[in-house]
Amino acid sequence: MNQYVTGAIIKELREKNKMTQLQLAEKLGVSDKTVSKWETAKGYPDITLLEPIAKAFRISVTELISGTTVHNANVSANMLRSKFYVCPVCGNVVHSMGEAAIHCHGILLSPLEAEPTDERHMIFIERIEDEYYVRIEHSMTKEHYISFVAAVSSDGMQMQKLYPEGNAEARLKIRGVRRIFFYCNRDGLFSIDPVKGIDDKESGYDDSEERRELEKTAQILFG
Repeated sequence: MNQYVTGAIIKELREKNKMTQLQLAEKLGVSDKTVSKWETAKGYPDITLLEPIAKAFRISVTELISGTTVHNANVSANMLRSKFYVCPVCGNVVHSMGEAAIHCHGILLSPLEAEPTDERHMIFIERIEDEYYVRIEHSMTKEHYISFVAAVSSDGMQMQKLYPEGNAEARLKIRGVRRIFFYCNRDGLFSIDPVKGIDDKESGYDDSEERRELEKTAQILFG
């Protein structure tokens, strides 16, 4: 982990829970002087106390260590509130339906912010029966590639992992899809309304002429 629970976090959580140092100490089986030492940065709680401390504050150990308290009022969160996390070390992709405190390789991951697609990340979407055929105009080298494509509806999420030197394309069941996401390992997360991806090809990018030429080439290559 890249950090340990700090006295400032313990103090903040204790005060938030309207608890005195003595009351917290009694829950943990330590003295109030010990809690005071933690809060004044004169010591750290033993690792065996992390779970009891988290339990006293009604949070998880991960939230305690990260200093990030997760509040999800709607436990069965709408999938359209989906958040994606990508580890910069191993490329691991994590999906959540709301706020979360997620670590990978000792790093506290931040949720990715999706940007609109642009002329350097062109996406072509075609409806074929009950599927969306998605193709992204992008290099797929080992250094620069699209990592995954995901389709999100109000009650479901589909994700297709892509690999370097493969094709930047995917087939996704339509099933009420409201948003399509894809992740570039260098430029981050992008998203588009699939209907816009189909119907707004003329004005969707800065250079519509270049897009039309790419579509002609794609038609030749993909039939």
